[in-house]
Amino acid sequence: MAARHPMPPEVANLSLDEIATRYTGRFRDKKADWHAFEDAKIEGFKRAQHRFIGAGGSGKHDDPSVIPARAHTLSIMYVEPGQGNAAHTHEVEETFFVLEGFLTVFIEDEQGDRREMRLTKWECVTCPPGVIHGYINESLEPVYFQVMLGRARPEAMGYADDKLYDRREDHLKTA
Repeated sequence: MAARHPMPPEVANLSLDEIATRYTGRFRDKKADWHAFEDAKIEGFKRAQHRFIGAGGSGKHDDPSVIPARAHTLSIMYVEPGQGNAAHTHEVEETFFVLEGFLTVFIEDEQGDRREMRLTKWECVTCPPGVIHGYINESLEPVYFQVMLGRARPEAMGYADDKLYDRREDHLKTA
């Protein structure tokens, strides 16, 4: 048997047990981070992030249960009814994949023209780089969904709102 592709240097000298341990993420090991984003302090935008892969735009690097990222991040978000996130952009694509519940995802332009997509279990949407987007849970039950960003260490969210944008990294001060 032969591996047809080389391992990256940080993996090449690890045992199979070390690889299995370091590159497996379990929900039971995750702590809900209710302060992962600056807008999460604001009513209407409160949500919990369960980080699985990569430090991501939250900038928090001290969780040993997080799998190191090479090309993307992966989190599970928990959002209660009436909550969501502020309109924002990223320098890379962002994908939302619903696991449980209903999620309304929106995209909009700088003139305020908006489109909404209501997603349910096993449905997803990808927001291209630079497209203003966000989501809200308009249902009566909590929603769980995956969020993937297309870079191992993406920049902090580019909030569309100027005041939020100016303090987009303030949550790192309490990290």
